[in-house]
Amino acid sequence: MQKEFSVSSSVGRREFLGSAVGAGVGLALAAQVAPAAVATVKKVRVGVIGCGSVSHRYLPDLAACPHVELVSACDRIRERAIDQAKHHGIGAVYGSVAEQLAGEPFDFLVNLTDMQEHEGINRAAVAAGKHVWSENPIANTLQAGQEIVASAAAKGLRVWGAPIVVASPQFHFMAKTLAAGSLGRVASAQAFYGHTGPDWSAFFYQPGGGSMPDLGVYNLTTLTGLLGPAKSVTAMLNVVTPTREIYGKGKIDVTEEDNAMVLMEHTTGAISNVQCGFNFFNPHGHEGAKETRHTVTIYGSQGVMGLVGYDWEPLGVDLATAERPEWVRSAEDAKGYLWQQGASLAATLLATGQGPLLFTPEHALHVVEVITAARESQKTGRRVAMRSTFKWPVVS
Repeated sequence: MQKEFSVSSSVGRREFLGSAVGAGVGLALAAQVAPAAVATVKKVRVGVIGCGSVSHRYLPDLAACPHVELVSACDRIRERAIDQAKHHGIGAVYGSVAEQLAGEPFDFLVNLTDMQEHEGINRAAVAAGKHVWSENPIANTLQAGQEIVASAAAKGLRVWGAPIVVASPQFHFMAKTLAAGSLGRVASAQAFYGHTGPDWSAFFYQPGGGSMPDLGVYNLTTLTGLLGPAKSVTAMLNVVTPTREIYGKGKIDVTEEDNAMVLMEHTTGAISNVQCGFNFFNPHGHEGAKETRHTVTIYGSQGVMGLVGYDWEPLGVDLATAERPEWVRSAEDAKGYLWQQGASLAATLLATGQGPLLFTPEHALHVVEVITAARESQKTGRRVAMRSTFKWPVVS
């Protein structure tokens, strides 16, 4: 999620430890470390590449993690890496991934670069013997992503990718509600996420970009996580705004979809759709804390359930059933969940061996295939069968 974020206050040690114990959803990692033992706990040496807007959320979280030692920062605009290194006490600064991988030794690469760069950087990091956390996507195609994950496994390395929406207490509540049969026979679901589009970088609108890998990826992860892997995909995509004004670049042509409707047939029999795009006016922009509508809604024969706020920053879950037809809100406490904490949780697992994590590379790559299938559906006008899957249910 490449958004224009201001630097938020960093998560303190106590808050971070508390953030890992969300309602039994597999986040109980750092909570096992006694405060007195934090000073001697094993640390993972972390290198961060990509010091743009999203790093302002990741770096404070990584710096606060008791299992992380930040050792290097890298960005093709070297001044950005220098600024982040000064702010977080990082000793080594580089201008390219080749320099970083050959420089100060580290264990775990956190890849926060433009989405078009992820695949190549992730391949290089694994080849150099590094564990990898990647902002979405891990790769541009299912095959490429599977090759990266297989190469890592052969070396005894781990690869993870954003988003981590399945780790929120709200996702956990929704999954448990579905498993309990509270909605009856689940028929369908709908989800949306959009805004009027970023103006600080052109990569969102260029080959390898688009609204699906930047925005739709969240809803696609949530719905496949709740309703099961997608069996087939049908989609309609287009470009609503053919040119954009980008800061520092002027007018550019938009080549990738800025408007998408994706229909998924799930292996469980449910049907869902995701609407996403860069042409969605919202009075408050796309700040998560201000979005109070149901952005994910699931319908069944005996009930309906709506996620309040965005799935990357959820505020609660409303549930109405045949037995209790009025809306009842639950799961309002985030329990420390933050969309940007995936790399910290992965580092904690590497340091302590505690896990597993609910977000897996297989799920992330399944969503990559949904996105590529949606583009194929638009191009051919047909339903596209899916080949990949992942361990489901996510929450048992």
